[in-house]
Amino acid sequence: MPDLFFDSVWLRPPSRKRTGQPTLDRDQIVRAAMELLDEEGPSGLSMRRLGTRLGAGATSLYWHVANKDDLLELVVDEVLGEIYVPEPGDTHWRIALSVMANGMRTAFLRHSWVIGLLGTKPTLGPNAMRMGERSVALLTAAGFAGMELSHVSSMIHAHALGSATVQAALVTATKRSGQSVGQMVEQLEPYLEQLGADHPRYDEWRKGNVVLDDPERMWNDSFAFGLERLLDGLENWLAAGKPAQ
Repeated sequence: MPDLFFDSVWLRPPSRKRTGQPTLDRDQIVRAAMELLDEEGPSGLSMRRLGTRLGAGATSLYWHVANKDDLLELVVDEVLGEIYVPEPGDTHWRIALSVMANGMRTAFLRHSWVIGLLGTKPTLGPNAMRMGERSVALLTAAGFAGMELSHVSSMIHAHALGSATVQAALVTATKRSGQSVGQMVEQLEPYLEQLGADHPRYDEWRKGNVVLDDPERMWNDSFAFGLERLLDGLENWLAAGKPAQ
């Protein structure tokens, strides 16, 4: 049985151009698929529904995309194309990494369905490779080398992805409930009060610090704080001459 991970659109030779193709092109199909995914998530995407949205039969889509799995790989790369990675020399490496991290988080939140698709297939599309090329150039210019490049990149990716994953899950929960974050917490308040007796330090902190009126600001502040501390650590490590790990 073939390994499904390596059954990737990027690892197959380009399909030959067929004569008599419809006027629909692959870029249109990918954009329409992203719109459908943004509205309804992966469960709402099918080749039939996509064909209906484009005013074409599902068969027309197969001129350009072999199957739904290939389409998902294409839309993942399209999302990565929304992430800007500054080139070396454009700005200080710390600012550049911050721009990249914020761009990743924004793209993942804008298209939260992509979170569950990352890593399921090789990310070798043109946008993924552009990100990789620029990231290596940026980090090399900053003074990182060898596997340090991979470690730093992984740290930044993990922070952006982790933040987006938690926030997207909470946003989904509020939409499903039809309530705001504040309203949901209010419903939990009686239970939290009971827990407070056995967890006094947490209870005191929670009552004085949890921001219910503006959860978006709380999420943004949390992400920014974590990112700045990561960058502080990397900058200090470079300044110290990369002490032994």
